[in-house]
Amino acid sequence: MNRNELVDAVAGKADLSKAAASKAVEAVFDSITGALKGGGEVRLVGFGTFSVARRAASEGRNPRTGEKIKIAASKQAKFKPGRRLRDSLN
Repeated sequence: MNRNELVDAVAGKADLSKAAASKAVEAVFDSITGALKGGGEVRLVGFGTFSVARRAASEGRNPRTGEKIKIAASKQAKFKPGRRLRDSLN
């Protein structure tokens, strides 16, 4: 499912126009992004938890030349599914 399909699904289930559903979906994405940028996490009980994981700097190799390269430290978004979501998939 891509963003447009998600907007269509939200519009259909919530009986909203596509424009209103698009604003709602964008607001949810912006809110989650803002919370993660601020160093927090977003817990949606039953659905899952979005958090930020820090990756330390490391050393890798260029697969083509075998040359060593430095991989900079970074932050990664992480999602851990909640119990209700896990149970619905199995």
